[in-house]
Amino acid sequence: MWRNTSSGWGLTSILLHWLSALAFVGLFVLGWWMTGLGYYDDWYHLAPWWHRSLGVLVFAVTLGRLAWRALQPTPALPGSRLERLAAHLGHAALYALMLLVLVSGYLISTAEGAGIDVFGLFEVPALVSGLPRQASVAGSVHWYAALALMLLAGGHGLAAFKHHWVDRNDTLLRMLSPRYTRARRRGGPASH
Repeated sequence: MWRNTSSGWGLTSILLHWLSALAFVGLFVLGWWMTGLGYYDDWYHLAPWWHRSLGVLVFAVTLGRLAWRALQPTPALPGSRLERLAAHLGHAALYALMLLVLVSGYLISTAEGAGIDVFGLFEVPALVSGLPRQASVAGSVHWYAALALMLLAGGHGLAAFKHHWVDRNDTLLRMLSPRYTRARRRGGPASH
């Protein structure tokens, strides 16, 4: 139930997938909103603190997710060879953009040499700081990578719905419940 099989995602992968989706969308919305705050807004200092703290936690979860994915089998993908190749390239691009957004966010936050305070619980040290135009270059990369990530994630979601409603296969259902995968392995329905 917790581990992946060749026919479906385990509960760990499913939870990490949806937690990541919620976290990245939430961080994107928070980041966009906080850039419009004025100096005298109540959230002017608090919103970036939340954004950085959550970003560090999401970075840790993302690294754990990548490790879990490397250690677990990947369920077979339905569709033509071209669709499977597009899915593999799309997943690789999603992971690359997630890492690019997170690393660039770290570089923005540490540009002046200060670490990142994570909810007052611990501090992530500034391992890289003082590079020429570090904050502005990392800021541009962060923004455009985040936009690209949201667009690609939207396409990823649309592809899942296409598989569900047009192709009528179990791609979406496998990412919603490991029970569906277990029922399928026992000879239950393979599609809705």
